[in-house]
Amino acid sequence: MTNSVHFAGVSILALLAGCAPASGQTLDRLQLHKVRAAEAEYRGSKAVHIMQVPGAQGEDTLAIVSGTELRDGVIEVDLAGAPAPGAFGDARGFIGVAFRVQPDAAKFELLYLRPTNGRAEDQLRRNHATQYVSFPDWPWQRTRQETPGLYESYVDLEPGVWTKVKIVLAGGKARLYVNDAAQPCLIVNGLKLPPAKGGVGLWAGPGTDGYFANLRVAPTQ
Repeated sequence: MTNSVHFAGVSILALLAGCAPASGQTLDRLQLHKVRAAEAEYRGSKAVHIMQVPGAQGEDTLAIVSGTELRDGVIEVDLAGAPAPGAFGDARGFIGVAFRVQPDAAKFELLYLRPTNGRAEDQLRRNHATQYVSFPDWPWQRTRQETPGLYESYVDLEPGVWTKVKIVLAGGKARLYVNDAAQPCLIVNGLKLPPAKGGVGLWAGPGTDGYFANLRVAPTQ
């Protein structure tokens, strides 16, 4: 059976093959981990506004969307991230999508963007515009130190602007596409966790003002 879950603004519509559509309020379908969420209008679109709760530590800061479990398949979403007012100096608007999320967010894979890096004048910062990490054992500091450049890449980004993201999952591989590009901007050929079915989460990093809309999850049969 193939599940297609569509998330647009303030409602989630879950379509299961052979079943009638079921709907519910977005916020009721989010399992919040160290973040707060609210319905919002942002740049002409209905969205979910997500920010970390004050004092949150670690990378498990996400909202898991009920009914989005998959192992392999395609995840698409529109997102916008920018440093929140008063954020620390190194805030980059960290925003992305967690996948194969295990119960209580104990383990998950994550692809995210650093929007302020996309057009930085420093080329090294540009090279860190995208990032793959695996929670809890492979944070960005470890991947950068042990495998520099392997799990990061450049892509053109603007902070606070709606950005289309597509993630394609197949076994131990993930591909990240941005803004309808024909080619992925980041290829991960060795995901750190064994392939397993899990949830999809909307992820906002430290100091981020984040918005999400139009989530589509299509597991592979």
